[in-house]
Amino acid sequence: MKESLSQLLVHLDASPGSAQRLEVARSIAQSQGAAVTALYAVTPALMVVPFAPEAGASVAASLREIDDERRAAARRMLERSVATPGVHAVWAEVQDYPIVPAFVRQALYADLLVLGQYDASTPAPGVPFDFVESVIAASGKPAIVLPYEGLPPVVGETIAIAWKPTREAARAVGAAVPLLQRARRVHVLSWTGEEEGVSGGRLDLDGYLKLRGVEPVWHREDREPDFLGELLLTRAFDLNADLLVMGCYGHSRAREWVLGGTSRTVLRSMTLPVLMAH
Repeated sequence: MKESLSQLLVHLDASPGSAQRLEVARSIAQSQGAAVTALYAVTPALMVVPFAPEAGASVAASLREIDDERRAAARRMLERSVATPGVHAVWAEVQDYPIVPAFVRQALYADLLVLGQYDASTPAPGVPFDFVESVIAASGKPAIVLPYEGLPPVVGETIAIAWKPTREAARAVGAAVPLLQRARRVHVLSWTGEEEGVSGGRLDLDGYLKLRGVEPVWHREDREPDFLGELLLTRAFDLNADLLVMGCYGHSRAREWVLGGTSRTVLRSMTLPVLMAH
């Protein structure tokens, strides 16, 4: 019996990537029978520009006008999208700041988040550079992160799993089961040997997936390379994968979210959508 997602939460902002995120969310929801909420989460320009309130009423009014125009453009984009056949998407808007905690509170009620890669060359106005990793870490919810360029026409037909026996990787795979069950091909990339310490009817990922009707193709190597992030992206490309499933690794240092090297590399250089969980 196939599992299904029930609720997707997609992040909207003032960037062109919002339209792509919404379309991917609606496409996934269509195959899953899920609902979609599009949450506009952008820090107002009045709060971003230093000393804006002290600059005078005219400056404040101009910044509010900018915010209103950006919000209206995002809403028009959503209305154009839902006017086409497919799953409806409900508009929602953050009214509390900073936007990350507000977004996270809504994420708690979603099965899957749809977020966008940070584009250093053209950053989305009013969105922190670390929005993606902060939301994943604080919410504990899985997220599909879409690249800002090179998005495949379909997401989830050929899925590559980056596997290691860790909590983060296991959570990512568990969250991806509804997608894995509907994929045409599933590949597992692994650089770990057999788990030790248990004999007899030992549990493993292959058995976990097969019990759920997923027949993966394994690609096993003995030693994890030094530059795993780059290699994961290369292997995913070689396999024609349109989705990579992996754990998001990191730790908190003085209340700051610090990504591990592999997660940082994939989020910076991703060439395909990535489903991550922490």
